[in-house]
Amino acid sequence: MALSALTVEEFVGRLQGEGRLLGLDPGTKTIGLAISDSSWAIASPVRTLMRTKFTQDAQELLGYARTEDVKGLIIGLPLNMDGSEGPRAQSTRAFVRNLFALSDLPVLLQDERLSTFEADQAMRGANMSRAKRAAKIDALAAGVILQSALDRLRAVRDG
Repeated sequence: MALSALTVEEFVGRLQGEGRLLGLDPGTKTIGLAISDSSWAIASPVRTLMRTKFTQDAQELLGYARTEDVKGLIIGLPLNMDGSEGPRAQSTRAFVRNLFALSDLPVLLQDERLSTFEADQAMRGANMSRAKRAAKIDALAAGVILQSALDRLRAVRDG
């Protein structure tokens, strides 16, 4: 089982450069989900899970990962704008530590600064109503996080 999140190079090596990845944007009330294609080219927002208890949340997202034959997890790490870690980042690290007890999927933490802002701007550009934006923001933010990671992963893999 994994004991900690991996570096980009370790993650690519562990997956041998292929396989679908699941992106997560864990918040206090929801978890946004996005999935990649097996070639790591495109991230697609999937859905938003309403958070309940950790075990139930983990079972639901790991069940989805099994159904979709996911090979690794990309989890957004909410850093402060200066790059430091605050309470939200520590909460995310605790979430990851707890996941390690339930799954041996490799994990890569991805800086998620401005991902929600970027997702919101994209939806505003598409003239989505406030209600529709609120319903889709977390999954779209997970897609932004995952796409950023995919770009990094492909650069390492394709060297």
